[in-house]
Amino acid sequence: MDKQSPIFSKTYDFLLWLLNHTENFPKSERFRMAKRLEDTAFNFFEHLILAVRERDKHTTLQKADQELEKLRLYIRLSQGRGLTSQRQYQYAANSLVEIGKLLGGWQKSNKST
Repeated sequence: MDKQSPIFSKTYDFLLWLLNHTENFPKSERFRMAKRLEDTAFNFFEHLILAVRERDKHTTLQKADQELEKLRLYIRLSQGRGLTSQRQYQYAANSLVEIGKLLGGWQKSNKST
């Protein structure tokens, strides 16, 4: 697996940011919102790792795309609940758009092979 591939490095950077961010959630939200965000982000990254090793990547990349969509929703919810500032939300949203474009490119290149 080429860990220096843009999607892996961008996802890794986002995951680090997210873990640092959710550490600051109030205790009441750590097992609700923080857990969902973190679990979904880890699931997304794991699907990317699996896709590298699999011969037929289509299904795994589709699952990664579903996790990314959930991650977008949870980020919006955390902002709506006041757990994420506007600036943090903007960073997260921009990161997820960028990661989504990279994932879309991977999915397209996978279809043509």
